[in-house]
Amino acid sequence: MLYRLSRFWARLELWCASFLALAATLLILLNIVTRYFGAALFWVDELAIYTMIWMTFLGASATLHHRKSISITVLIDAVPPRISAVVNKCVDVVVLAFALCMIWFCWRWFSPLEIVRSGFDTLAFQGKTFNFIYAEPTSTLGVRKYLFWLVMWLFSLGATLHSAMHLSSWPTREAQP
Repeated sequence: MLYRLSRFWARLELWCASFLALAATLLILLNIVTRYFGAALFWVDELAIYTMIWMTFLGASATLHHRKSISITVLIDAVPPRISAVVNKCVDVVVLAFALCMIWFCWRWFSPLEIVRSGFDTLAFQGKTFNFIYAEPTSTLGVRKYLFWLVMWLFSLGATLHSAMHLSSWPTREAQP
C-alpha cells in the first residue's frame, strides 16, 4: 500500500516537474523574444525562476522514490550486499529524519494554526507572531511569496512518504523500478 502511494506520488511529482520544465523553457523563450523587440516583460524572469524552483523540489522528491539521487557509493560498492542493504536503510533513516525536520520547519514557518486563530487576518497574525510570511509580495509579479514557498510542504511530505516507503520494505522493494 505504501509503495503504491509513493509510486503514485512520484509519478505525479515527475509529471508536474516535466510540465514546469516546459513552462520554464517557454517563459525564457518569451523573455528572449520580448527583449529582442525592446518590450521586455520583467515579471517573466521572476516567474521562470519560481517555476524552476518548483521543478527542482518536485523532481528531488521523486528521485527519492526511485533511488536516483546523486550519491557516493564507495562504501556500498566495497561491502557485501547484506551490509549494503543495512547502509541503505541507515541512509533512509537519515532522509526520513531530514524530511520530518523539514515538515516541522514548515509548520513553524507557515504557522497554520496561528493564521487560523487570527481569522486569516494577516495584520493580526503579523502583530501576534512577528512572522511576515503571508504579507511579503514578489518583486514583479505582485503575488504573495508564500504561494511559491508552498513547494517546501510538498517536498517535505513527498520526501517523508518516499523514505518511509523505503524503510517499510526490507529489502524486497530495492530492486523494483
